[in-house]
Amino acid sequence: MFYLLKIVIALVVIIGATELSKKNTTLAAILLAMPIIFFVSFTLIWEESKDRSLISGLIQETTMYILPVIPFLFLFSFLVKSGFNYYLALAIAIVGITVGTLLMKKFY
Repeated sequence: MFYLLKIVIALVVIIGATELSKKNTTLAAILLAMPIIFFVSFTLIWEESKDRSLISGLIQETTMYILPVIPFLFLFSFLVKSGFNYYLALAIAIVGITVGTLLMKKFY
């Protein structure tokens, strides 16, 4: 039952953002930018484990791994706006995020 709840929450956010983007990109962007998935995930993990050190470590690592994503969101947007093939721009962003995350992990 707990897994079903997790799946439903993820689907509601993904489908909600997708459908909302057809009507209002600003509201869809706000929904996507909200850390709802983080907080719901942290809450579900807390309910399963009640482990303060697990949650604290997870929050700290999540925060650190968000940092390399931000610059590549700007790059991804720029590439798409500049006429790059969407999937090529996506691949460049994913590679950049992966390299940035690995570097963050190495030096963190």
